[in-house]
Amino acid sequence: MNVSGEVPSEPMPGTEASAAPARGAKWNARRDAIIDTSAQVFARGGYHATGIAELCTVNGLGKGAFYHYIASKEELLAAIHDRVMDEVMIGADRVAQAGGPPSAQLAMLGDELLDVIHRYPDHVWVFLHEFPALTDERAEQFRVRRRVYERRVEAVLRAGVDSGEFRELDARLTAFAWLGMHNYTYLWLKAGGRVSARDVAKPFADIFLRGIEKSTP
Repeated sequence: MNVSGEVPSEPMPGTEASAAPARGAKWNARRDAIIDTSAQVFARGGYHATGIAELCTVNGLGKGAFYHYIASKEELLAAIHDRVMDEVMIGADRVAQAGGPPSAQLAMLGDELLDVIHRYPDHVWVFLHEFPALTDERAEQFRVRRRVYERRVEAVLRAGVDSGEFRELDARLTAFAWLGMHNYTYLWLKAGGRVSARDVAKPFADIFLRGIEKSTP
C-alpha cells in the first residue's frame, strides 16, 4: 500500500484529554458524521496515504475544529473499527435473544453480518485492511472484541455438534471458514446494487449448513 504523504497520527497538544469527557447529542452526531465520511476516504485512498488536511477538507472543517471532534488520526481509525464491531455485536445479541436451534442461529448470524457489510461497505473495507495500523491499547482492544465475536460463532457451532445437528468439526477452523465466506462480500455486495444482503444470506446459509450438517444413515 502506498504510504507516501503519510501524516503522523499524533494528536494536537491537549486534544486527547479534551476528547474524553462526555459530550452532547449534537457533538456526538457531528463526530459520527466525521467517522462515516472519513471511512469513505480511507477506503478510497488508504489510511496511511490520507492526511489530516484531506480529512479536514472532506469534512468541511479547519484543523482546530477537526481536533475538537477527533483527537488523532489513529483515534479516527479506531472509531471506524468500533462502528463495525458495535453493529456486529448488536446483531449477535439479537441472535442470542432469538434463540432457536443452532442451524437457525448460524443462519441468523449470517443475515446480521451481511446486513452490516451491506450498510457499511467502506467501514468494513477499513476494518479488514487497516487494522495493522492500530497500536498498543487500541490494537489490543480490537483483537479482544474480534475474538469475542469469533467465540460467539464458535459457540453456535459447538452447540450444533452437541445437539447432533452438525457433524463433528473443529469449531474454530469452521468459524474462520464461515467468517471468510461472509466478510469478503464487501468486495461486491454494494448498497443499491442488484442483490441485497438478504438475497445473499439465505443461499449462503444453505451452502454452509449443507457442508456441516450431520448426515443421516
